[in-house]
Amino acid sequence: MIGALALAVGLAVGVVLNPTAPSWLDPYLPIAVVAALDAVFGGLRAALEKVFDDKVFVVSFISNVLVAALVVFIGDKLGVGGQLSTAVVVVFGIRIFANAAAIRRQVFKA
Repeated sequence: MIGALALAVGLAVGVVLNPTAPSWLDPYLPIAVVAALDAVFGGLRAALEKVFDDKVFVVSFISNVLVAALVVFIGDKLGVGGQLSTAVVVVFGIRIFANAAAIRRQVFKA
């Protein structure tokens, strides 16, 4: 319940304040969002399987975002940022769809 309330408050504050991010963050934000979504879907799957651990979720969330951003940052410095961004999105996309399939099996028993 606290999480849902925090999400609602965060969304309301975001709509009212309309924050902007610095332009140097532009290449990293989509990757961070995909990495965060992977952690969220993994947490939902764990909750449905009744093995959810809040510490594991927080560490997974933060480390996914940081590692994904670091990989893209290093790729930018090496001149292959676009390719590594695509690779990160593909890897996290596969994980998101795998978690979504597991969630679907848990919810619909199919």
